Parts: sequence; C-alpha cells; structure tokens
Amino acid sequence: MSSDKFDASPLELDTLIFQQMLSEGQIEEGLIFSNDLLIRSRSSEERDHLIEARLRMDRALIGSMDEAMIGEELRWCVDRLNAIELGSPLHGLALLNLANWHTNKGEQMMALVVHSDINKLSGHPNDIRGLSRLETARILVDMGDLDPAMRHFWTAKLCFESEGMIAENLVSSLEWLNLALDEVDSNAPSMMQRIEVAAPRSVGGNTWIAANPDDVKNIVDELVPVLMSDLSGEQRNDLGLIIDAGVALKVVHWADIMKSRKSEIQDSKLIEALQS
Repeated sequence: MSSDKFDASPLELDTLIFQQMLSEGQIEEGLIFSNDLLIRSRSSEERDHLIEARLRMDRALIGSMDEAMIGEELRWCVDRLNAIELGSPLHGLALLNLANWHTNKGEQMMALVVHSDINKLSGHPNDIRGLSRLETARILVDMGDLDPAMRHFWTAKLCFESEGMIAENLVSSLEWLNLALDEVDSNAPSMMQRIEVAAPRSVGGNTWIAANPDDVKNIVDELVPVLMSDLSGEQRNDLGLIIDAGVALKVVHWADIMKSRKSEIQDSKLIEALQS
C-alpha cells in the first residue's frame, strides 16, 4: 500500500478503515465491509494483488471461513506474496501467521520450516526476523533442542536491539538467560561464535552447549537498569533470574542493589532468596 495517504487509492484508504475497525474490535462489521473490499480488489477497475492478499489473510485470521480452510488460505497468501512481494514486511507477516497456525495445530516441524523462509537473504526486515527467531526458539525449547534455541533467542535479541524494540529485546534476553543459567562455563564459546559456525542440520536432536559467563554478564548488565526501575510485583521471576546469575558468576552487586531497596519488593520468594 502507498506510504503516503494523500497518494493512496480509494481502495487503499478503505482497506485502512477496515484495519482500523479490526483494531477497535469491530469484527462482524469488518467482515461485512471487507467482503466488498475483496470483490473490488479483484475487479478490473481496482485490481490490486497486494490488497487482495492482505484482505484474505486478515479475513482468515478473524474467522471468515471454516477452521479447516484457514491453513490453506494462509498458504495461498504466502505463495502469492512470495511471487509478487518477496522479502517485504507483508510477506514476512504472512509467513509468521502461517507458522503460528502450524504451531497452534501442534505441527512444530511444519512451523519451523515456514519460519526458515523468513531470513536475511530474502530481505525480510529485522522486526519480522526477530519475531520469527523468537518463536523459533520457543518451539525448539518445547522440543528440548536447547543449543539452537539459545542461538535463535540471541539472534532475536540482536534484531530487536537494532530496531529499538525494547520490550521484545527484554523478552528475548530473559528467555535466553533462563536457559543459559542451566550451565555457565568459562571455556564455552560466546554466542556470536556459536552463531557464526552454526550450520543447518539434516535431522533435529536434543543438543546443549553451556553459556559463556561474559555473555551472561553482558545480558544481566543490560537487564538490570530496566528490571530494577520498579521492584514491585508479587511474582518477579525476572529479578529471580538476576539473583541466580549473580550466584552463577559470583557477582554480588546485583543482589546488593535489590537488598538496598528491599522495602520496595513485594515478591516473598525474592525476599527469601536475598536473605539466604
């Protein structure tokens, strides 16, 4: 769609109205409105293949068809965009939606195959790549394949960091740290080294490589200012990870900061950990 609303066609403007309706929760009204838009996108007067793909994808996700047809419709959108808009944000979004559909159906290997089509070589933007790597890592964790999961968490973090996506960067870092603290070894390769030598595997498996303490320290140093800006909350597992990291690295000042602000902490388990 046009990046300038003043240059947008009537169909583009109406499609924006449809997306606004969805964001406001007007699902039934949006379905009715989008049916007319879909007809227009296929007409000789207003034909627009990109808008048709976007409309079909959105309509599939909000229940315009039987559940059994959703996967087929999302695959159609991916194939169409693969042909006319490879590597675009919309193409990446279509792949993400198809991968998530497979994940929700319990088809983890199919989801991983779809996620593999979101990559730097195809030109997908960093935000889309980051979301894909984050979901890929979570699937691998569920499968018990932790070495590649850690690599994908780290890659997701780098993608989000480059785009200034603070919340997503925080989530990726915490999920990586949660795995990394299972074993920390000063002889272990850094995450960047692991990413550089990684190669596709013909079959999956349950693999593990310990985390390098420098990577752990760097992550925690990034997390501390954000997580400790507010110590309230009755369940602060994120701060518990910081304490665990301090124990693993024999670093005391992270816990000392929390001890000095103990009156702000509401998580009883966290207080107990600081006292032990």
